[in-house]
Amino acid sequence: MSANLRRLENFALPIYRIGHIPMIGEWVALPILRSAGSNEVASSVQEEFLYPVAARLLTRCDAVLRIPGESKGADQDVQIARERGLPVFRSVEEIPVLSPTNSANDHGRPIS
Repeated sequence: MSANLRRLENFALPIYRIGHIPMIGEWVALPILRSAGSNEVASSVQEEFLYPVAARLLTRCDAVLRIPGESKGADQDVQIARERGLPVFRSVEEIPVLSPTNSANDHGRPIS
């Protein structure tokens, strides 16, 4: 999970630089997983919390960036985003650039 998280985090700065607040589900889920006693890569605790945390987080996001690679969780995120009518971007270049003046006012919610 840590290698995958580092890969996801590589997109945080470019997303921030175009005026958005990047959000990665693991940033929210990992403290919950640790508190619930998860210390294995594929524990039942992860199944219980990781995907539900991402689903809840998506209720607060404006869009999803789906990066290349196989991922059950990312595929679920895309499905949830589409069900909620959220845009799904396939590259940072597809994400609209916000000006500093409207990023806090018009689009204050994160991109997952």
